[in-house]
Amino acid sequence: MTQDQVLQVFRDSGALLEGHFVLRSGLHSRQFFQCALALQQMPAVEKLGGALAAKLKPLGAVTVVAPAMGGLVIGQEVARQLAVRFIFVEKEEGKLVLRRGFKIAPGEKILIVEDVVTKGGRVQETIDIVRANGGTVAGVAMVVDRSNGAVNLGVPTVSLIALQVETFDPNNLPPDLAKTPAVKPGSK
Repeated sequence: MTQDQVLQVFRDSGALLEGHFVLRSGLHSRQFFQCALALQQMPAVEKLGGALAAKLKPLGAVTVVAPAMGGLVIGQEVARQLAVRFIFVEKEEGKLVLRRGFKIAPGEKILIVEDVVTKGGRVQETIDIVRANGGTVAGVAMVVDRSNGAVNLGVPTVSLIALQVETFDPNNLPPDLAKTPAVKPGSK
């Protein structure tokens, strides 16, 4: 899929929002990718997951790990298309943890799949969990890279869309955003 085709999936599903948004990172933005809206339609999930899986196949991973909530749907689809195991990390007392009896074998080659990355905090947390459990991170994939490749995770990284979406520190907002109420549409 081309970047334009991926953006069209977001536009068609109403998942590319315009306004004043507070991102999970704490930064503010005029645009928000509400991946959940795009990923509610299984044909879109299959297309996006297939495009990511094609880029990831050469990495030879045996497991996909996704941070909950955002990465669950796309992570599971990537794992399905690669015919590999799927597990996830989830919040417990404000931190991501491996729960539900999921185990990572020493040296197990893992892919981390997320929906949207701005600063990479949740992905880095997931990388740290995989490594702390003895796994090897083969690569990271995301549908939307809001940093336009500026986030360096130290492993092979792929995305379907790489955009430099303008973000602002909450204490230094441009006048138009400062007078518009902010909303936080993503997960907390």
